[in-house]
Amino acid sequence: MTFPGESNTIPFPSGRADGDTLGGRIWRARDALNLSLEDLAARIGLPEDTVGGWERDHAEPDTKALFMLAGVLSVSPSWLIAGIGEAPADPPGDEHLHPLLRQLREVRHLHDETGRAIAALEAEIARLIARDRG
Repeated sequence: MTFPGESNTIPFPSGRADGDTLGGRIWRARDALNLSLEDLAARIGLPEDTVGGWERDHAEPDTKALFMLAGVLSVSPSWLIAGIGEAPADPPGDEHLHPLLRQLREVRHLHDETGRAIAALEAEIARLIARDRG
């Protein structure tokens, strides 16, 4: 039941999502604290490869790991998940470097996708050649 002037909808936090990926936000928060990937992995007790995979958007942390990340990185879980809320401050002097690092991360992601596409094409070609010869 609602009364005049009330709403029965759930209010969402004001602000807009920042448009980055979960991995990008993990990297940005880690970078803002000047932590190495090795340091972050050690602080949350997980392998460096696991955390690196999250940063490259190859996988996502489970709920427990996400909350541990948020605590260690001093950001809210909602900012990590959706980019809603207060982002960590960029280190001083990095205003020109940050966009380039984001572009580099995107190019690496595209490179990984291209590598997978090439491998799939090579496998299909090999399969067709073997079929035609057999």
